Amino acid sequence: MNEIREVDRFECRVVNVIQNLMWKGVTVEEKNTKGRVYFSRVNGELNINYGDTLYFGIKPVYEVEDKTMQVTLYDAENKKLDWTLV
Repeated sequence: MNEIREVDRFECRVVNVIQNLMWKGVTVEEKNTKGRVYFSRVNGELNINYGDTLYFGIKPVYEVEDKTMQVTLYDAENKKLDWTLV
C-alpha cells in the first residue's frame, strides 16, 4: 500500500474561479481521479483562470468534525495558496 506523504503533490486543473472582493474561490479537479476540491480563500490578486494547472498536497490529520485530511493548494513554484479540511 502506498502511503500519502505531506510532500506528495498531485497535479490538478482549475475548473471554476469565483472572484470575491478580496479572495477567489477556486475549484480544482485532480486529473486522474476527477476528484474536486474547493478552496475559498485564494488571494484575489493572483492570476488564476479556468484551465490553469495547480497542485495540491494531502496530509492526514486527526479527525476534526468528520474531516480526516488537510488538502493544501500550491502553484507551480510550490507556493502555498490556500488549504481546507476534507
